[in-house]
Amino acid sequence: MPELPEVETVKRGLSPAFEGAALRKVEQNRPDLRFPFPENFTSRLTGKRVTALSRRSKYLLADIDSGDVLVMHLGMSGSFRIEADHNESAPGAFVHARSKDTKHDHVVFHLETTTGERPRIIYNDPRRFGFMDLVPRAKLSAHPLFRDLGLEPLGNQLSAETLAGLFEGRKSPLKAALLNQKLIAGLGNIYVCEALWRSGLSPERSAGSLVTKSGKPTKKAIALAANIRETLEDAIKAGGSSLRDHTQADGTLGYFQHSFAVYGRENESCRTPGCSGTVARLVQSNRSTFYCPHCQT
Repeated sequence: MPELPEVETVKRGLSPAFEGAALRKVEQNRPDLRFPFPENFTSRLTGKRVTALSRRSKYLLADIDSGDVLVMHLGMSGSFRIEADHNESAPGAFVHARSKDTKHDHVVFHLETTTGERPRIIYNDPRRFGFMDLVPRAKLSAHPLFRDLGLEPLGNQLSAETLAGLFEGRKSPLKAALLNQKLIAGLGNIYVCEALWRSGLSPERSAGSLVTKSGKPTKKAIALAANIRETLEDAIKAGGSSLRDHTQADGTLGYFQHSFAVYGRENESCRTPGCSGTVARLVQSNRSTFYCPHCQT
């Protein structure tokens, strides 16, 4: 699955074409993806205008001037490409192959931008594990996909004090608490491993150990809050990890995976300066956790 940096990167790539654009025509080339498309999907969008494009957790949200929100999830292999009449191929240098088979082009948005250009935004998804839905903006926060989501990890909303409030009294492993979408929305396996390494924290220690008896954050909690944000921001700047099929909206792949300190580096030397440890792998909740047992305590 794509993680938050990948989705944020796609959002930023789509925004210049999508925001403010009129939807001249919408093509739906199959009845369903992971779930069936909503009833009258194309007619509810055709002729409308996209007023804003945002992200909540790992979902892309396109506000439509009808009052609906187009909710989009990339699934395992979904990607967007932007094509213009004068350029039929998506630009970018590719490290891993992405789907170019038009039989997997399931949705095509024909746009007219505020500058009069007429690009197409095409959603391609070979595995069809992504999905799209239309939800009234007034009902979005109560929708089953969003009503239980925790806070966003980017920006000032995530602080050491916030972590202390979320983790106080919790005996669950720290990594499990960070992956709990009801606490913090959008954090995934890769970037939690990286943030824990940067913070020198074991994924197995209890989440409550980052809180003092008086309910205040420990120094480790302060470091973790900062490192979560920095890890995500570094990945966004690099264009995401681009594992397997995920591409940016302009077709290019991110290169943050070349900077992984622990993820996927089992049996390699730890990159912490002065550490003589070796990266290990353990399984937590059916997911691989990569960490250094020597310097992450």
